[in-house]
Parts: sequence; C-alpha cells; structure tokens
Amino acid sequence: MSKVIYLDNASTTPVYKEVAEEMKKYLISEYGNPSSSHLMGEKAQKVIENTKKVIASEINARPWEIIFTSCATESNNLALQGLSKANPTKKKIIISSIEHSSIYELCKEMQNLGYKIVEIPVNKEGIIDFNSLEEEIDSDTLVVSIMHANNEVGSIQDIARIGSLCRQKNVLFHTDGVQSFCKEKIDVNSMKIDLLSGSGHKIGASKGIGFLYIREEIKIKPIMIGGGQEKGLRPGTQNVPAIAGFAKAVQITNKIDKSKIKAIRDYFISELNKIDGKLNGSIEKRVCNNINFSFKIGNAEDIVIALSEKGIMCSTKSACLNKEHKENRVLKALGISKKEIDSSIRFSINETTTKKGIDYVIKELKKLIK
Repeated sequence: MSKVIYLDNASTTPVYKEVAEEMKKYLISEYGNPSSSHLMGEKAQKVIENTKKVIASEINARPWEIIFTSCATESNNLALQGLSKANPTKKKIIISSIEHSSIYELCKEMQNLGYKIVEIPVNKEGIIDFNSLEEEIDSDTLVVSIMHANNEVGSIQDIARIGSLCRQKNVLFHTDGVQSFCKEKIDVNSMKIDLLSGSGHKIGASKGIGFLYIREEIKIKPIMIGGGQEKGLRPGTQNVPAIAGFAKAVQITNKIDKSKIKAIRDYFISELNKIDGKLNGSIEKRVCNNINFSFKIGNAEDIVIALSEKGIMCSTKSACLNKEHKENRVLKALGISKKEIDSSIRFSINETTTKKGIDYVIKELKKLIK
C-alpha cells in the first residue's frame, strides 16, 4: 500500500505534527505534576490554564467553566450523571433518537435506575421534531441532551432554538459538540447552552483528552472520587501533554478554510450520486466533512474492507459501534430501510482531502460495485 487516503476523520483524526511537538515538550522536559507547588508544577498548571482560555474563547465561555476529562464519553457521563446526583428529585431526561452511544447507552442504564428517558424522533434528514420536544419538557425534566452535529450522518440541529426553549422552560440543556467543535460556530451564551462536551482527537489533537463546559451557575456533582483537581469535579492528575496539544490543535484548526472542505464534500457527493445510490441525511444542514451514502448494490462491510486494501480508509458506522454486530439505530431512526443500512458507508474528510484523491476513490468504488 503506497499511499493512504484517509476518509474516517469522524472516528479520529491524524495528530498534527505541531501538536506532537508541543506534547513532546511536556512528556520529556516539562513533565511536572500540575498539583505540585514547585516551579515545574506551576509551569504545568499554567499550560492547563492557557488551554482553558483557548477552548473558552472558541465557544465564548469563561476559562473556569472548562473541565478537562479523558474523552467526550467521560464528559457526557459527567454531564448527565453529575446533574442527576445534584438534582435527585428530577427523574426525566430528554434525548434525540440519534444520540451518540455514550449518551444513548448511559440513558438506558439510567432508565434501569428509575429515570424516564424520552427519545425525540427525527425526520429523514436527521433533524429533531421540535414540536415533540416542546411538548415533552415539563417540571420533572432534569436535562435535555441533544447533540449538535451527528457523528453518523452529519445532521446539524438548531442548537440555539433548542437552547432558547430550554431556558424559557427553566430546564437544563446539554449538547454533545464533538463533531461540531471547531467546525461550526458555537456560542454557549447566545445559544443558551448549559453544558457542552468536546474532544481533542476529532480536531488533530491526541486521543485521551476531552472537555466539559459547565455554565458557572450550574451545579453538578463528581462521578469519581479522589483529589481536588478540576474544581473537584474530575479528580486525577491532568494529562498535561495532551492538554497542551489540544490548545495547539484548536489554534491550527481555526486557520483552516472550512468552505474548502465543504466544497470537496459537495464534489464527492455529486460523484457518488453518479454511481447510483443516495445520500443519507441533509445536504443543507450538514457538518462540513461528513458524507453518508447508501449504495444500491453491495454490502458495506465488504466494500469497506476491499477499499482498505486499496489504501482507502472509511467506515460503515461510528467507531464506537464497529466491534458490535448491532443494527445501525441512527440510520434506522431516519427511516432508512435495512437493505440501505447494510449498504451504507460513512466517508469523513479533512482539509488534506483532494479532488484527485476523491476521483481515485470513485474509480475504485465503481469497480467494486460492478
């Protein structure tokens, strides 16, 4: 395999060289524990504070409202479980039918503990039924948790509208912003977001680092017990190298022209349409780097494996589900037939994806489907 065409950026992104260099410094020479009172500890603490400023600036938050975690799955768990521990009398949680596994599976567990979980349906484009959401919110609702951009089909929800509704009804609003962070505009104040989860490895930082934004006025309780790190909400020694790399990744990603990624995405979709099949999700309300496509002929798993042998990396569904032989509930929620689900492939591009690379992918796809 001479060259890899990587089209699985929704699963994880390659780490930028500048990020790796930044991390290396804090792995080898500046390795102090940020909780230590000596000079090296103080330097490590400053790295954490600086990265919080960078992330806060990206979402129009305040640095002290950012809590570092190991990943977005932990952030999602801390958000929902932390709220439930702080508000034990409220027993209703509202989510969409297409949430990430870290919300969806967690809510199934919480249902076993006596919580009422309400799933808001989506239309064929993956956009929630707003009227259903409005009807379901009541005085017993603990939190509404609806993701910003879907990890499977890329559909973007009107987060500002949802946030305004929740604030009007005096209900907390959490959003999983993993796929949208640094790709779509996020303003936690104007969008009235109370809690937001994000992840480093979706934007060129390393795996093992995530964050949770918690509006200052919101009270949650920790789900892990230990020291007083991260205001006591996430005990454990912070991953300073990954945190330092996260700041660098945000700064790099902000310089990327997202309109060029979108243009390549649209070209890819237009070429895929010539093969005979259909795009899953919305074309207008879609994150800039996602393409989910059902082919009329062929099994998606076989196609993905065959493409990988040609140096083309893509996926059939979320990486969090790939090892499990489960039906794709997200595509099913969009009303997509089993046959179309079984032939669906997710391509997720980045700024290095070229027209030439897409042409090669299309050529190989045509051969396989024939």
